[in-house]
Amino acid sequence: MVTKPYLKMPIAESGEPLVPIPTDCFAYASPHAYEALGAPYGETSPYFLRQGVLEALHQAQSNLQVHHPHWQIYIFDAYRPIAVQDFMVNHAFQELLLQENLSPNDLTPDQAEHFWQQVYQIWALPSEDPRTPPPHSTGAAVDVTLYNHTHKTLVFMGSPIDELSARSQPDYFARVAADPHTPPDVRAEAQLAAQNRKILSNAMLKAGFQRHPGEWWHFCLGDQMWAWLTQQAQPNHSVTARYGGVTPS
Repeated sequence: MVTKPYLKMPIAESGEPLVPIPTDCFAYASPHAYEALGAPYGETSPYFLRQGVLEALHQAQSNLQVHHPHWQIYIFDAYRPIAVQDFMVNHAFQELLLQENLSPNDLTPDQAEHFWQQVYQIWALPSEDPRTPPPHSTGAAVDVTLYNHTHKTLVFMGSPIDELSARSQPDYFARVAADPHTPPDVRAEAQLAAQNRKILSNAMLKAGFQRHPGEWWHFCLGDQMWAWLTQQAQPNHSVTARYGGVTPS
């Protein structure tokens, strides 16, 4: 099992409510990708965030539109109940096996552990322990990309959200572009992906978010991952998360 260092960060729950994301202000997935797979949201909408996180997301979009007035933040995923986290973790595992033409019944214990390790590189354990909530279950994490409102298309980022590969690492295409052995046509595409990822990251970080070290699309504010990343940047300060696991009221 992959150990997540951010789960050791303390939580002092603020009690701030989950609020709906106004879908007329941002671009968003419709139908929602996980709902389309059958994830068990019940009466809960994925398009919810903590109030303070939503305010920061508005600021991020304002930051973006200073230089890209026709672009929007595109919300892929936000609030995720534990049941949905569990569903998606198992879905990711099944997808990995499908890619390898394998059945769960065919796996040795070592093989199963290998595939679960891959899954948990980007997916959080669906823990019901209040000390270790999955980031999306706090209402403080959001998966986003960019949308060109003029062209009605997603902005090129080099790889899709949730891809289980090295391409998901935020700086992957910057490294490809800098490699002297990269062919010119591949370098040009890598430079574009790296540039667009940086535009997204700059807008979000300036609004107070932190970015997941292994996912170019995942940003957080106020949860344990945010606290851990902030602590890394400010080692002389003590940082506490203000958002723990939450359910809609």
